[in-house]
Amino acid sequence: MPEMSRVDLTPAAAGLIRRLRAAHGPLMFHQSGGCCDGSAPMCYPEGEFRTGSSDVLLASLTVEGVDEPVTFWMSASQFERWRHTHLTVDVVPGRGSGFSLEAPEGVRFLIRSRLLTDAERAALDG
Repeated sequence: MPEMSRVDLTPAAAGLIRRLRAAHGPLMFHQSGGCCDGSAPMCYPEGEFRTGSSDVLLASLTVEGVDEPVTFWMSASQFERWRHTHLTVDVVPGRGSGFSLEAPEGVRFLIRSRLLTDAERAALDG
């Protein structure tokens, strides 16, 4: 049985991650919960965004065709509000932040969320 994760990827997001990985090397996501583009997941070269005690590692995502896991971080204050949700990273047409690696592609990552089931919450928090 696959390990429970708070974060998943749509096939479209996985495909974009493969292209970005080929162009930029290992990747990471960070979601700050700030205003405007800060509420969207931002994709960076791994280690370019400095994480610290104010951030929570939600997942190390396995993407077929990518050698290393893609980490997904969230600010601790944002996680407190989202801790009861399952997140799915998707990609849609449009322009996101100029700081996120997908910006020149004419698409942007976004989060789709749903509440965790009781069983998922117990498995993740247990």
